[in-house]
Amino acid sequence: MMRWLVCVLMMVLGAQGAYMQEHRWERGETFLTFLEKHQLPLSIYYNLDREDQELAAEIVSGVRYQLLLDDNEVIEQVLIPIGEELQLHIVKDKSTGAYELRTTPVSYQEESLKVTLEITLSPYQDIINATNSYALANEFVNSFKNSVNFRRLVKGDRLVIFYSQRTRLGQRYGNPKIEAAMVEVRGKEHFVFLYDDNRYYDAAGKEIEGFLLTVPVRYTRISSSFSYKRWHPILKRYRAHLGVDYAAPTGTPIVAAGEGRVTFVGTKGGYGKTVEIDHGHGYKTLYAHMNGYRKGIRRGSVVSKGQLIGYVGSTGISTGPHLHFGLYKDNRAINPNSVVKIEKDKLQGEKRKAFLAHVETFKPRFELALAEPSIPPREEPFEYMVQLETPIIMDAETVAVAN
Repeated sequence: MMRWLVCVLMMVLGAQGAYMQEHRWERGETFLTFLEKHQLPLSIYYNLDREDQELAAEIVSGVRYQLLLDDNEVIEQVLIPIGEELQLHIVKDKSTGAYELRTTPVSYQEESLKVTLEITLSPYQDIINATNSYALANEFVNSFKNSVNFRRLVKGDRLVIFYSQRTRLGQRYGNPKIEAAMVEVRGKEHFVFLYDDNRYYDAAGKEIEGFLLTVPVRYTRISSSFSYKRWHPILKRYRAHLGVDYAAPTGTPIVAAGEGRVTFVGTKGGYGKTVEIDHGHGYKTLYAHMNGYRKGIRRGSVVSKGQLIGYVGSTGISTGPHLHFGLYKDNRAINPNSVVKIEKDKLQGEKRKAFLAHVETFKPRFELALAEPSIPPREEPFEYMVQLETPIIMDAETVAVAN
């Protein structure tokens, strides 16, 4: 396997005047419209294979992407994150002027952080006021979902959060991951701990969050499983598949995996005919390559779990009839087969014993956090244009640096 640069920004001596711009991906924008807008050849997209064309449909509106331009304002490189592990990396060959797109790992640093607060308004608002992180506030509230009544909190109750956060290009990147948290309700402490495939449990090992989904289609086999990032030993490059593919005959009914509101019905790049459903609490499901939709379904429609929404097909970039089923939490793709719970779970036996040992390691950390309160640095907005004396190479394979 070729070595990938760990350094995010690498200076190249001798050239002058390059600069980097950062933008946000606009709502409704596709990879093709992005190429058109920046006067990049559409062949960049059409030359991709099926999996990479499908991956290009995973770009989330609002995501920050970077352009590296030369002193004539010609694009030399583009970085567009997909999920939190991979990115689309477009590089211009200076000798031929041709552009190449490859999928590369996102270079990031990960740090462990903690925050201790005395509640004055609400946990949600106090976390935002202290850290400027809406994502952390949302994750904290979701982690205690259905287990704590925040309306009973009184001024002076405290909370503690231990979490990890990634940084990329000098700024916070992706969603924070809460490892353990505590909140007092009228002085009584309530805990949650992340354990066992990203599930939250209380201090006794009982699962906190019970998000229920049903399998959306009667399938013959799983033709492709979920993967954030995998190295293809033959192609010698990284691939990803942010969903599960269920092979089934054309016309097989597809049902909503859970109750929710339809937020998208239409064609979505390599995914072809697609439906997206918002289930609340940050969860969203995606149903792609459909042959057609249920009559009357449209954006804004409310659907119940198990209700018909469409039919299996092979639209978009597809080699045969199947349903591509994606699950997202706070716009981050998660594995439906390992994260979604069929029913609320309680750890038992050796698994519970290991969990309780895990909980014990946090006890002195909570005591110290309460005794010595701390708040991490506030998240600050990114300056959208950075002028550089020398150009940068962004997350490139070593051979690309030579270009």
